[in-house]
Amino acid sequence: MRRRRIEHRVSDALQCLKGSRWVPIFSIGLLLGITVALMKVSIGGIPARMPATLANAQPGGAVSAAFELPSTGSGSGANKVEAGSAVIAQQMGGLLPNTTAALSGLIVRTYMMKEQRTESLPLEEYVRGVIAAEMPADFELEALKAQAIAARTYIVRRLASGDDSGVENKEADVTDTIAHQAYLPLAQLKQHWQGAKQTANMKKLNEAVKQTEGLIVTYNGEPIQAAFFSTSSGYTENSEDYWTNQIPYLRSVASQWDIELSPRYKESVELTLAQFYEKLGLQGESRVQPSIRVLAATEGKSISKIEIAGTVFTGREVRERLGLASAAFTWSMNDKAITITTYGYGHGVGMSQWGANGMAKLGYSAKDILTYYYTDVKIEQASKFSAVLLGRS
Repeated sequence: MRRRRIEHRVSDALQCLKGSRWVPIFSIGLLLGITVALMKVSIGGIPARMPATLANAQPGGAVSAAFELPSTGSGSGANKVEAGSAVIAQQMGGLLPNTTAALSGLIVRTYMMKEQRTESLPLEEYVRGVIAAEMPADFELEALKAQAIAARTYIVRRLASGDDSGVENKEADVTDTIAHQAYLPLAQLKQHWQGAKQTANMKKLNEAVKQTEGLIVTYNGEPIQAAFFSTSSGYTENSEDYWTNQIPYLRSVASQWDIELSPRYKESVELTLAQFYEKLGLQGESRVQPSIRVLAATEGKSISKIEIAGTVFTGREVRERLGLASAAFTWSMNDKAITITTYGYGHGVGMSQWGANGMAKLGYSAKDILTYYYTDVKIEQASKFSAVLLGRS
C-alpha cells in the first residue's frame, strides 16, 4: 500500500507540471527521488536475519531424545546476547568481542604455590593460562571458548566481590591450584608442546581468548559462580545435592556426550575390606563384608545417602573419604576386598568439560554450551564491573 501511494503522488505531480519548461529538470530529480523512496520501502520490508549458512546450521550426529538440547544459532529469551552488531555476533557464534577492552587494565595477581612467588598479568593472559591448565588444547574451539568465558567469570566474580579466601599471601588474588582455578604461566605452557604443535595450540588458545574478550556469564546482572568439572555420569548435579546452597542457575541437566567421549567416564578401584573400613572411619570386624544400602539418589543420578555397616553417609562423604572419582558409583565384594566402580569425574556441578566438547563437536556454539549447563543465564560484557575492578587496591 505504501508503495502504491508513492506511485499515485508521482502521477499527480506529473499532470500538474505538464507543459512546464521545468519538466525535464524536475523529471530527473523526481526519478532520483522515486528510486530512493522505493529502495526504502523495499528495505523496510526485509526482516533482519542471520546469514543462511548460520541460520540453517544444525547439529549433526545422533542425539538421545530423552533430553532437550539448546538450538544452534542466536538463542532466545533470557539466553540472548545483547549485541550492538548482529553480524559480528553471528560470526563469533553469537558472542560479541569486547572492542572497547574496558578491562584491559585489569591485573590478576596469581600466587604460584610450588615456586612461592606471585605472578601479575593482564586479565586475558590469565584466562589463557587457565584454559591451558583446565582443558586439553585439542578440544574443539567452541568448547575452549566456553571454558574461557567460565574462567573469566570466576575471576571477575571473585575480584568484584573482594573474595580473598584460600590465599595466604595477601599480595595475591588467587592461587594457581584447583582450590581456585588451575593456571599455567606462558613459559611453562610453551614447554608442553614442540614445533608445529606448539604454534597451532597457542594460536587456538589465543583465538579462544580473543573471540570472547571481556565476556562473562551473568544471572540477574551479576557474575555467576561458574562451577565446572571434568566428566559427568550422564547428568550434572543440582548445587544443593553436592554443596549446601541451592543456586538457581546450577541445576541438573543431562550430559550424555561424556559417556562416549571421556576417558575418565568409568573407573574402578579395589580396596581391601580393612582399608575400606579404615578410610570410612568404621569400627568392626574388617574381614566381614559390610552391609551397604543406598537410601537416596540425587536428581543427577548420583548417591545422595548411603548406609554402610549401620552408618549413614552422604555420597560426597564416601567419595572424599575413599578418594573416588565421583559420587556416582556401584560396588561388588568378596571375602577380602571391595571393588567400587565410579561414573564421571569431579563434583558434577555446572559445566561438564567433556560434555562441552561433545556439544561443540555437534556444532553448538560456546554460548549454546554455557546457556545449556547454566540455567537462565546471559552472556554479556564485564565492562559494567570495570569501575569496581580497576579501582580496587
